[in-house]
Parts: sequence; structure tokens; C-alpha cells
Amino acid sequence: MDSTFIQARITATKLQIVAYEDAALALGTGGVQSYTFDTGQSRQTVTKLDLTMIQKTIDSLYNRCATLEARLNGSGTIIGAPSW
Repeated sequence: MDSTFIQARITATKLQIVAYEDAALALGTGGVQSYTFDTGQSRQTVTKLDLTMIQKTIDSLYNRCATLEARLNGSGTIIGAPSW
């Protein structure tokens, strides 16, 4: 993958993070029962019952962003296992 492609994916991922965090904030603190947001790839309507799924998605997007940034910068990500 070339750096232009990876940078475009990082930008798209960051936009998705912002969209999901806005949804979580609106549902968690506001008086709204449902929230519709556009991630740039799809439109989605979520409710307060979806807050757990939204948080898992945010965590996943942050992990994707970190992995892409590591690839862009030439460093890798390491998954360690116990030595025992």
C-alpha cells in the first residue's frame, strides 16, 4: 500500500471516530432517545440501547487508526504473548 492510500484511510477513520463519538455524546448526555449520523460511508440511526455497541466500534476505530498510522510511519505493531 502506498502512503497516499494509507493517509486517506486514516482521514476516513478519524471522521468515523468523530461521528461515533458525537452520537455517543448526544445519546449519553442529551435528552435524545435516538440519533442519526452519517459516517461518510453510511447513514445509521442508533438509540440509547446501542451505546455499548457504539463504544466497541469507537475502540475498534481507534485501533484501526493506530495500526494505519504505524504502517504509514514505518513502524509496526507488536502483539506480545507471555513468555511462560
